[in-house]
Amino acid sequence: MSALRATALRIAPRPTTTRRPNYVAGLFALIWLAIVLAPVYVLVKGSLQNQEEYTTSGPLSLPSHLTTENYHLVFQDGFLKFFLNTAIITVSVVAIVVLLVPPVAFAIVRNRSRTVTIVFRILLLGLAVPIQAVIVPIFYLILKAGFYDTLPAVILPTAAFSIPLSTIVLTGSMRDITSDMYEAMALDGASSWRTFRNLVLPLSRGGLATVIIFSALQAWNGFLFPLILTQSSGVRVFTLGLFDFNTANSVDAPAICAAVVLSIIPILLVYLFARRALIRGLMGVGGK
Repeated sequence: MSALRATALRIAPRPTTTRRPNYVAGLFALIWLAIVLAPVYVLVKGSLQNQEEYTTSGPLSLPSHLTTENYHLVFQDGFLKFFLNTAIITVSVVAIVVLLVPPVAFAIVRNRSRTVTIVFRILLLGLAVPIQAVIVPIFYLILKAGFYDTLPAVILPTAAFSIPLSTIVLTGSMRDITSDMYEAMALDGASSWRTFRNLVLPLSRGGLATVIIFSALQAWNGFLFPLILTQSSGVRVFTLGLFDFNTANSVDAPAICAAVVLSIIPILLVYLFARRALIRGLMGVGGK
């Protein structure tokens, strides 16, 4: 009889428990959201106000009159050209990193030879070298190569400094892939290229998203390389344009707000589209 009761207890479904909403946590989450969104609101509101209303109204007050004159002023100052130059640099840097880093990370994970280990250690040394320490040799190298005052002068060193950390991130993501999966591909007769294409890349989406966003941020927010390696206005990027615009319009705060809003929109869009994969990559579960 006791055995039947034990069996019935195992078979009987457990009562479902409903979780009560945590109102305290929700309240603190709303407060934190308000704190985070307040500067964004002030920035966007300021970009849509004229100078008089911006100086007389409070930073968190509701605008009484919206205008787009500040954005017209920004575009008249040549920011469209700066935007295109920065977009070309960003896309080129991301393309170089995405083409070079995944094969290198795959070789580091799967190949235990001494040569690959040495290459990986050299990449790790790249993390310890600040840009400011090598800007003069890079300047002479770019000058001798004939790339000075061109977009490749910014693209190549920016991609080079993005590769070490990108390799480490993607290597960690690929190491999450279990050896059983590699053995299954090997039993199926898959070559290294097929394993890399059909197994490693799909399971490393989180790491790839992290690498893409990191390299895009490095390229979009770059200031030192464009400042030292370019000179003419035809190859000026967004950060230099924003610096010059701020210097020339230091008293026109709404126009500066408009320029800042335009500078953050592209990276914000990249993050919105890749945020899930980015979070997975940062949590270290990109290969699971």
